[in-house]
Amino acid sequence: MAAVAPRIFVSHLSGIAVFDPNGDQVGRVRDLVAILRVGRKPPRLLGLVVELHTRRRIFLPMTRVTGIESGQVITTGVVNVRRFEQRPTERLVLGELLDRRVRLVETGEEVTVLDVSVQQLPARRDWEIDRVFVRKGKGSAFRRHKGETLTVEWSAVTGFSLEEHGQGAENLLATFEQLRPADLANVLHHLSAKRRAEVAAALDDDRLADVLEELPEDDQIEILGKLKEERAADVLEAMDPDDAADLLAELPEAEQERLLTLMQPDEAADVRRLMAYEEKTAGGLMTTEPIVLRPDATVADALARVRNPDLSPALAAQVYVCRPPDETPTGKYLGTVHFQRLLRDPPYTLVSSILDDDLQPLAPDAALPEVAGFFATYDMVAAPVVDESGSLLGAVTVDDVLDHMLPEDWRETEFQLDDDEVEGAAHGS
Repeated sequence: MAAVAPRIFVSHLSGIAVFDPNGDQVGRVRDLVAILRVGRKPPRLLGLVVELHTRRRIFLPMTRVTGIESGQVITTGVVNVRRFEQRPTERLVLGELLDRRVRLVETGEEVTVLDVSVQQLPARRDWEIDRVFVRKGKGSAFRRHKGETLTVEWSAVTGFSLEEHGQGAENLLATFEQLRPADLANVLHHLSAKRRAEVAAALDDDRLADVLEELPEDDQIEILGKLKEERAADVLEAMDPDDAADLLAELPEAEQERLLTLMQPDEAADVRRLMAYEEKTAGGLMTTEPIVLRPDATVADALARVRNPDLSPALAAQVYVCRPPDETPTGKYLGTVHFQRLLRDPPYTLVSSILDDDLQPLAPDAALPEVAGFFATYDMVAAPVVDESGSLLGAVTVDDVLDHMLPEDWRETEFQLDDDEVEGAAHGS
């Protein structure tokens, strides 16, 4: 049986230190950021508000938190130091949820919220607020009056939900929460420009990035243009580098440069490198973030990387073995190991001993028909792109090839939603 993730009450997180993997302190937790959901579904925890040594408060996504234990938070070490700005759909847990008067669903009795607990979902990196610690009678989280206290499920209290507070685009957004990015993009395309901008503004950076990648270019440009430049740069960073490069290529050069300057230097460097290639070539189609392993890595190491839920199925289908450095452009490319082969060999097997090195990789200037022919001939879902010196530059995936071979307006076709659903969504019903 899988171990149950520990439940953490947020009052215990206030002010605790945040460290990077090397043990250096980044700052301290000042609040938690959550997004409410329709009905009595538990809110999703998006991240932490961390105060740096400079007193600047930044947002740390939960996806960059690797552990909360022993009175400290451990991060991946990758931190965006832009100042935190609360979005319309976001709630500050300590600042807005505690000391709030709500009602118990079963009795209708009014109670005061003293604390809430968060828990990581099994086998996922998502976190939810799952329990509420309340006091009956009058009192507050900061003035402990007498009265019975109890801990109840989130669904056992009312007074938090979006339905009760009608917060603009939040109801529409929560309705679409379970949609795949492509289907949500399809809905957004059919909304009015005003409504589309409202929903885009309310989406978190990662979700908006996923949706932008599925929208027609005109909609991408319109939405990006209505965001503040710093937010636009954050969203571009969250996009796959090849999609970000394609989008930036549609903007005037001055605007391209402003946004690239606002992006994190490493992220901007990948995008600049991709923008140097012709659009319909292997270099223009590739992503710069495939799974790269050194020859002494094992099958167990490879499978751990493949399990990353942020990877698309095509990118997770194979790993590329290269000499150091591991980041693209890498050292000498040695070959590919396919996912099926990883499943057949013992965990301790070195990836260098099970390489597929028979197929010639794509050159960065290979034209789209050549790339498509490669995929069709060898039944591949991803292919390495290697330069003349033998360095791996990136990988082309089959979805990127299809994107550029289908008619330009193919995204405007409703594949998953029927006409009634789209019409209803467009009117916020």
